[in-house]
Formats: sequence, structure tokens, C-alpha cells
Amino acid sequence: MALPAEIHWSNPELDRQAQARRHDWSALQGLDQLWPELERQYGDAVALVAPHDTEDKQTVSFSALRQRIDQAAAGFAALGLGGGDVVALFAENGPRWLVADQGLMRCGAANAVRGSSAPVEELRYILADSGSVGLVVESAALLARLGLDGEACQRLRFVVLLEGEAPAAPGPANLPCLSWTSFMAQGAAAPLPAAPSGDAGRLATLLYTSGTTGEPKGVPLSHGNLLHQVRSLGVLVDPKPGDEVLSVLPIWHAYERSVEYFLLSCGCRQTYTTLRHFKNDLQRVRPHYMVSVPRLWEAILSGFEDALAAMPPARQRLLRAALANSRAFHTARRTARDLTLAPEAPGTRLRAQVESLARWPAEALAAAQLWPRLRQQLVGGRLRTAISGGGALAPYVDGFFEAVGIELLVGYGLTETSPVLTCRRQWANRRGSAGQPLADTSLRIVEPESRRPLAIGERGLVLARGPQVMAGYWGKPEATAKVLDGEGGLDTGDLGLLLADGTLVLTGRAKDTIVLSSGENIEPGPLEDALAALPMVEQVMVVGQDRRQLGLLLVPKAEALAAWALAQGLPVPGGGGQAGEAGALLADPALLKALSREFNRVLAARAGSRPDERLVGVAVVAPFTIENGLLTQTLKQRRDRIAKRDGAAIEALYS
Repeated sequence: MALPAEIHWSNPELDRQAQARRHDWSALQGLDQLWPELERQYGDAVALVAPHDTEDKQTVSFSALRQRIDQAAAGFAALGLGGGDVVALFAENGPRWLVADQGLMRCGAANAVRGSSAPVEELRYILADSGSVGLVVESAALLARLGLDGEACQRLRFVVLLEGEAPAAPGPANLPCLSWTSFMAQGAAAPLPAAPSGDAGRLATLLYTSGTTGEPKGVPLSHGNLLHQVRSLGVLVDPKPGDEVLSVLPIWHAYERSVEYFLLSCGCRQTYTTLRHFKNDLQRVRPHYMVSVPRLWEAILSGFEDALAAMPPARQRLLRAALANSRAFHTARRTARDLTLAPEAPGTRLRAQVESLARWPAEALAAAQLWPRLRQQLVGGRLRTAISGGGALAPYVDGFFEAVGIELLVGYGLTETSPVLTCRRQWANRRGSAGQPLADTSLRIVEPESRRPLAIGERGLVLARGPQVMAGYWGKPEATAKVLDGEGGLDTGDLGLLLADGTLVLTGRAKDTIVLSSGENIEPGPLEDALAALPMVEQVMVVGQDRRQLGLLLVPKAEALAAWALAQGLPVPGGGGQAGEAGALLADPALLKALSREFNRVLAARAGSRPDERLVGVAVVAPFTIENGLLTQTLKQRRDRIAKRDGAAIEALYS
């Protein structure tokens, strides 16, 4: 059966009912128009709570938030900022970040954002590529790391620090450098600029994502792109005014940012935290909602497993048995409700319904007596629905939280799509899928080379279209032409298939970017190039999609590896070994550990090296050749085929 040109979610009525419970923001043309409305609705209710370890210890009400945004807008305008200008904003989570972000938009400008912990070379590139005329940074320490020299800094009109006192001479002569206190005082004494134009297509922000060469690409998102998310994400969750939200992801990230705008638009109380304080803040804040990446849910599950291992044997047996029954109960119930990915044999749903009924008494007892206490210990007790994105969620993690009464709603998207394209609904939470498209969003599955439309259930390249899709990369028309067609359709670079109800199931990545379970994007090409320069390396491939850390598949140069091992005082591999059926080669564990240390030393020495660019281990595998189908005619690696052939070796890296 051929697909129509585009496919949408097949039950829009349920979406409409969910959206009807939300405020109608259709009249807004810019995010800056949101805050006066929220002040009118929620007034002195708390909007923001600052994280630990910051100067700003106060809570911020919706009324104060709107006032501070206007004050910041007046301050930026007094520094010469206006419509169309771009300001670099390099900082971490906190109320001041949001005030600066929205103050810039209120005065008609846009921002180019990144975290303060990013490599300094990356920050300098963003500063130059974005054409920023102003700079807002976390602290004087970051400012010193950046160094205000070079051509990009000649454009700067000002520098504002979110924390601490401003240095006396930060850069070129006469460049104003203000502390946050001085900046806001200046804004308080300046007139509020005229409201920006009502054009929803005007630039709101530039987010930078890595390209295949490792050089970041600017993704320009408009007010219309971001407002689509604010208007559409109500199909995921139904927050009430005053509900507690705990924010741990980087605030500048498209995923955290769009969901934060949405939750604030619902009157929620947003508390910022850090990884250092996250565990304690879970118990202190007791959030109703939380936005995170798979790595965080894995960490929470790992903490539970550690605690379980320390319990008395009898309690361990009780909890393990209860978990096994609850997992099986929910699996059977989903099968009975046709919410699985597996094709159903005749009678499957009926048998699953019978099994769920049989398991219900034990499940009801655990749900009443065990799981509330466990949820209290894990996440504070009030979290029942959470949003996971930034990578695929491992089925065992998904199943654990379902078993203990926490529903994870997975979303899928890209920075280029603001970012959410699809999400799992509470009434259609099909485990293992990426959910259905958001409002006004459509998907197509095509054959990667010919772009021929494929049938429902056939695996191919995912193309997306919708109001959240960017107009094109910043200043890179050639890169834009590779991912956008003439009608705004985006090549996501992901492989997947569609089910008959519009559910998207992702099956792999057509492009090389690796997304760790933390949500961090890693470009493998530059890492592989650095390692390929070593004398003992014939071929390498970095792996790690949806894993906690990178791993490496190595095809060694046998003689050079033997010489290196001998010099290190290690066992000498006999000619490199022989490939088995799976392509993995036997190697001494001590040798593999030494190789991993050496490769990590090389990666750490790279300019702009990031902490995420480290290997958990090395697996020695058989060569990649044209003959075995693992190289193209132009000698490019077929990464998906290599990953399939060496799947056992990859699993062993993470076992």
C-alpha cells in the first residue's frame, strides 16, 4: 500500500480535546508578547526559582518576571541594540538567563546561545559566525577564557555579566562591560523601547549544531517556530497553575527551552537545578513534571538497583517479584489495547487481556503499597508523568518506570525543528515508538537514494514538514539545500517507518551524528580522523548511539600494533588474530584497556576536545571492505551495516 504524499496523526479529535484545556495563544506573533499575558493571569504566583550556587537567590513571580524582562529590554536598547541585531548568550540555567533571553527578544533582537562549559574554540566560532554585536556571559572567568580580541570582537558594542563584578578592562578600549546589577539599574532608568514588529517570522534565536566536518551550523529559529511548540505541547501533559517543574537540562538547548516556555505558559513554577544538586532537589521540590534525557532516567534506575542490592534478601525477592509482575501486567495490558510494535497473531489481544486480569490483584496491591513509597524515594512522590527526549529510551528503562507508576512520554525532533516533531500521547503511549506528529506536522518515509515514497511499514528516510521547521541554516545555503526541499520539507537524517495510525518508529540514523543518552550530539568524523593517524590503526568507527559513552571498533595494523604492545610491555597479539563469524577478534583484555587509554589520551589532546568525546572501551573487529559490503565504492563506511555485523562486539563494550 503506497503512502499518501504526507501522513498526519490519525486521531486529531483527541488532540483537539487536549488542546482545548489549554490557553489559546493563537493571537501571539512573538514570544515577547507572552509575558504580559502571564502576568495578567498569574500575577504574584511564583514563576522561577533560582538554582543553588548563584547570586540570584530570590524567587521570581510572573509579575516580577515581566517587569524584569521589560527592564532588560530597556537596558539593551540603551546600549544601542535594536531590531535584527544578534547577541551571543553564553551561560547556564537560571532566572537571569531567561530574563536576558526574553529581554533581547522584547527589544527586537535575537540571541546566539551556548552553555558556558562549551570549548572556548566553539564559543569563539559562534560569536564570529552569528555576527553578534553584543555579548552576555556567565562570569568574568568565562570572559577571560574567551579573550576579547580578534575580528569578531571588533563588532561588539557591550558585554554583560550575569554573575559577579565586571572587570575593569575586558577588551578593546571604550567597550562597556557591565555587571548584571549595573545593567538592570541602567535599564530601570531607560525608556522601554517600542514593541517589535508583529512578524512571527522574525529571528528569535540561533542554536548551533555540529556539522559533518565538526564545524557548527547555526539553526535560526523564528518566533513562529517556537510559538508552535508553546501552542502544541499540550497534547503531552496537562499541567495546572502552580504545578512544580524541576529543570536540569541546559536551558539554551532547544528541547528544554521550548518545553520550559510551554510549562511557564501554563502557570507552572520552574525550579532550576544542577546535576550536583539534582538528587536533593528532587526531594525538596517534589516536581509534578520534569523534562529530561534517557541518561537521567538510566541514572535514577541505576540508583534504585544499587539500593535494591543492599537490601535484605527477603525484601529483594519481594520487590523483584512485584516488579516482574507489574512489568508483565503492563505489557499484557498494552498488548490488549494494541499499543505495542509487534504484529499480532490471531487471539493475541484476547490472551493478553486474560493475562492482565490474572495479574491485576498482585499489581493492585503493589500499586497501593509498594510503588508510592518507591516513587517518593526516587523522584519525590508527585511525579507521575515525565517527558523524555534527546535520544531513544531503552525498553528496560521505559518498562521499569511504567511498572512503578511513572509514565514516560517520549518526544522526537531535532534542533532544526524547534525541536519536537512527534510525541507519545497519554492515550496512545506506544512503547518503543516516537509517537505521532504534533499539530500541523506531517511526515513522509522515502527511499534514501531515489526519494521514492514508501509504503506504511516500510523502512526509509524520515522527511518532516511543519510550522516548527527552520527556514535554513545561518549563512550556509549549500548545507540548507542538502536538508530542505523547495517546499520546506526537512530531511531529518533518521531512518524509520510509519504505522497506520501515524505512529513513527525510528530504526536508525542515516547521518553520522551520534546522540548519547545524555542528549549530547557527537560528530564521529573528527574523532575517527584523529585516531586514524595513529600507526597501529587501519580503520576505526566510533559508536555510541543512545549509549552513555562512546565506544570504538578498531581494525588494527597487525605489525604496528604488535610493535606498540611490545613497547608497552603488553602481550603481543599474534598477527592481529582471526575473525570469527561475527567479525570480532579475540584480544587480551590488558591490551584493549591500554589501547583505550592511549586513544582517550589522543582524543583529549585535540583542540576543542569535550569531556563527552571519551571511549568506554575498544573492540577489535574484522576489516571493512567493498567486498563484504561495509564500504561504498567511494570507500565511505556503511555505518549501519558495520553496526549490524559487529553488534555483538558493540554490546560487549557496554556489558
